Amino acid sequence: MKYYALFFFLCTGFGKIATAQDSSLLHMLEDSMMVNKQVGHVTGTFKGTHIINTQSVETPAKGVLLFMIMHRFGKINEGGYAFFGLDNATMRMGFDYGLTDELTAGVGRSTFQKTYDGYLKGKVLQQSEGPGRHIPLSVTALAGIAYTSLKYSDKPYLNAKYRTSYTLQLLAARKFTRNLSLQLSPAWLHYNLVPAATDKNDVFVLGMGGRMKITKRSSINIEYNYMPGNQVNSFKVYNSLSAGFDIETGGHVFQVHVTNSQGMVEPLFLGRTTGSWGKGDIYFGFNISRSFNLAKKR
Repeated sequence: MKYYALFFFLCTGFGKIATAQDSSLLHMLEDSMMVNKQVGHVTGTFKGTHIINTQSVETPAKGVLLFMIMHRFGKINEGGYAFFGLDNATMRMGFDYGLTDELTAGVGRSTFQKTYDGYLKGKVLQQSEGPGRHIPLSVTALAGIAYTSLKYSDKPYLNAKYRTSYTLQLLAARKFTRNLSLQLSPAWLHYNLVPAATDKNDVFVLGMGGRMKITKRSSINIEYNYMPGNQVNSFKVYNSLSAGFDIETGGHVFQVHVTNSQGMVEPLFLGRTTGSWGKGDIYFGFNISRSFNLAKKR
């Protein structure tokens, strides 16, 4: 409950000194194909900075602080004794800050494996339409690092070097209509330490996701991350599959979903998903984001 109390404080008390923003994240609430007529940029490709687990091409505007809670309950197949997973939970708390309109810095901390993460996320291209200007895709690059601080008394050799992993990911999306957006997300992961010599330190994953708007401020999202075989062999890894529902309420974006991934950081859900949909290893969860404009009005 202390996390929800903190979230409530940030949304109310801090909101008195920070004006809810009208950034690229929430400009998209108009969901038009061409909001900025001067440059013809297509906005509102996705409702938030994450499709579900996977990051989207969206970023906060310059001077905007985005606070986000990602929450996953336990597995549904834990049964009635664990209230079908609701007795157990993991979560991630994170902050994204728009250094510029194109570049974002983010940090976070997950209870799952007590993981700290940080990343830089920058827009490379923005989909544009109009006379003399046509860019068919929005492209954003992501570079991240994750550090697991969970203690293992029987593994004293696990120092910072072996606890660290890295992510490079390219997010390429297109808004085809006012209602439909699709994204491809190829990712390269590097684990400094792997469980066995048969596992690769460098792992490639191809992600894909989409958004279908059903009302002005709500949508259905789905994402799938495919990892080709013969990369992790010492234990069974499943492809991450998630589906959810997004709704915008003022300065908040609320996402509810089901997924077979417990981890919420790229090295944990892209290359270390051990849950199977077929076996009922399904986690119910939600993401909540709140944005604050810390810069002077432009």
